[in-house]
Amino acid sequence: MEAIIAVVTLIVTCAVAIPLTIVFYSKHQKKTSDATIGSAQDKAREIIDEALKTAESKKRESMLEIKEESIRTKNELDKEIKERRAEAQRYERRVQQKEENIDKKAEAIEKRESSLAAREESLEKMKVEISKLNEQRVQELERISGLTSEQAKDYLLKIVEEEVKHETAVMIKEMESRAKEEADKKAKEYVVSAIQRCAADHVSETTISVVQLPSDEMKGRIIGREGRNIRTLETMTGVDLIIDDTPEAVILSGFDPIRREVARIALEKLIVDGRIHPARIEEMVEKAQKEVEQMMKEEGEAATLEVGVHGIHPELIRLLGKMKFRTSYGQNALKHSIEVAQLSGLLAAEMGLDVRLAKRAGLLHDIGKSVDHEMEGSHIQLGAELCRKYKENAVVINAVESHHGDVEATSLIACIVQAADTISAARPGARRETLETYTSRLKQLEEIANNFKGVDKSFAIQAGREIRVMVVPEQISDADMVLLARDISKQIEAELEYPGQIKVNVIRESRVIDYAK
Repeated sequence: MEAIIAVVTLIVTCAVAIPLTIVFYSKHQKKTSDATIGSAQDKAREIIDEALKTAESKKRESMLEIKEESIRTKNELDKEIKERRAEAQRYERRVQQKEENIDKKAEAIEKRESSLAAREESLEKMKVEISKLNEQRVQELERISGLTSEQAKDYLLKIVEEEVKHETAVMIKEMESRAKEEADKKAKEYVVSAIQRCAADHVSETTISVVQLPSDEMKGRIIGREGRNIRTLETMTGVDLIIDDTPEAVILSGFDPIRREVARIALEKLIVDGRIHPARIEEMVEKAQKEVEQMMKEEGEAATLEVGVHGIHPELIRLLGKMKFRTSYGQNALKHSIEVAQLSGLLAAEMGLDVRLAKRAGLLHDIGKSVDHEMEGSHIQLGAELCRKYKENAVVINAVESHHGDVEATSLIACIVQAADTISAARPGARRETLETYTSRLKQLEEIANNFKGVDKSFAIQAGREIRVMVVPEQISDADMVLLARDISKQIEAELEYPGQIKVNVIRESRVIDYAK
């Protein structure tokens, strides 16, 4: 019974304790959850406040960056505007200089026209005076001699013609001497003007080099920002870069072949390297210049070895190598010198002369062409000065001076070099001239001279660079020779196309022959 009472008591106790426990637990859980929610809300508020602060600081930083960027952009724009203004000012100055030059040339032309007008007036006065003298002479002759008017007229015309010819010849000589005195001053101006106005095909072929590009995108990198790369390259090398629509190619244009070669090597190195900017361009141009200098030295040494000439001064060897980049009427100057040296050696061997000396003279005969575009004087004068400077043999110096007939040859070797030079230059295919045009020009030269009255015979010599005209002494006087030479040269200029210049040599001689029996 007691056990039953204990079980019932336990059941009642559990029935009461369980609901109470549930109630207390739910209250405790609620308190815990309320505390957790409160702390989460506080944390959320803190996070939001911190995020607002961070956003505000980011906003301030962004505003500062935007202000700095706008200031930097403004400075760049100001700098670019200044550069463009400076460039515009330079352009204006160049335009003003050109206008001043044009005004000066116009003034010079006006002065020439006025001087020509004055000369024409003086000539008219002379004609009037001559006509008056003729009338007076006719009247006097008719009165004194009793000749007919026609006879007196013929006599006077003959006298006046001879006097006019003599005066004209004297005047031409005076004008030619005056022109020679002024030629040295104006020669450079005329040559530059002729180069600028000439557009012949052979000029374009020998004054350009083409550099191949891997792609057309490289053209933009070569030009650079605002053209600074191309300006640096043109300034450093002295060569014009032509970047046009030609696919994957850049054209280098310049009259100095050495500068053009330096520019070509430097540009190829820059294309391979890929880093194209002014500092790198300067570095590559310096390397290219050293390479070209080394190349000239090696080419000069190779030429001396090919010919078999030793003991030449190192500077002369370098100048020989420099001639590889020089052409004359399309013929390479170094190859021409080697050809002349070989021919001189062969001719000297046939005549029993010093073969090595002949080869040496032949190799150095055109050495002046390596510096004639840098120094004043003909290549003959410059070559002789170089040979004297580096203690060359007197025979070699004389061969250099006389290979175009400017100085008399004093040795057989000098005559051999002159002949070898003519053979190398005149052979068909050596220069820009076919055999047909060459022979046709010689024939036309002789025909032009033979068509003039009083000419006995004529000979075109020195590969068409000179024509010798033999005249009949009974028909052509000494005064007539001056006029005849001038008329022949004018007709040659009008009717023929030829490189360089042609010397017209008129010869008049009288021979008396008798026989002793």
